[in-house]
Amino acid sequence: MTSITAASLAERLARIPKLVLFGAAALVQIGLLAVMIIDRAQVLRDGAEVILQTRPVDPRDFLRGDYVVLGYDITQLSTGPLQNQPSGERNPQVYVKLAPNSEGVYGALSVHAAPVAVTNPEVLIRGRVIYGATCGSKWDTFCEKITVRYNLESYFVPEGEGRKLEDIRNQGKLSVVAAVLPSGRAAIKRLLIDGKPVYEEPWF
Repeated sequence: MTSITAASLAERLARIPKLVLFGAAALVQIGLLAVMIIDRAQVLRDGAEVILQTRPVDPRDFLRGDYVVLGYDITQLSTGPLQNQPSGERNPQVYVKLAPNSEGVYGALSVHAAPVAVTNPEVLIRGRVIYGATCGSKWDTFCEKITVRYNLESYFVPEGEGRKLEDIRNQGKLSVVAAVLPSGRAAIKRLLIDGKPVYEEPWF
């Protein structure tokens, strides 16, 4: 019965003009793109703003097209009490509690394997460990230090601007304003040079 049904379905699909199938596929792709755009707009609109200090990227990642590679003071972290705890996988998700210093720049207070409560002005940002989750005898516990990605590591800029911004980044003059939702999801909202806005991310 199943083979007959499958054959019947294949026959019906064969009768559908290819143009209709291509059109349906295009509509699906447009729909997925629209969902991604709306989702990002929600983060930028509703997320709490935090200022993050960038740091030189070493080894240096060259420009691919017109975007700047960004590293942060919160990229490499000590795990604290999380050290030697089960990581569950090679690249687990973690939550980093952030708080501002006297200059309003956010730094890491602690790292957690699951969401924890925060109090204003603290913020919880979600990231994924790319190094440091494979220690212990079974290679399945958190190491003393980890490297975390937050989906904030690249930013597209106007043509020809990338190299200049990389130089400014390496001088410690570039910072980022990120929008962070209560769920921990984050997106870059604007770039700052010496504290002054230079690039603003449009919602759409």
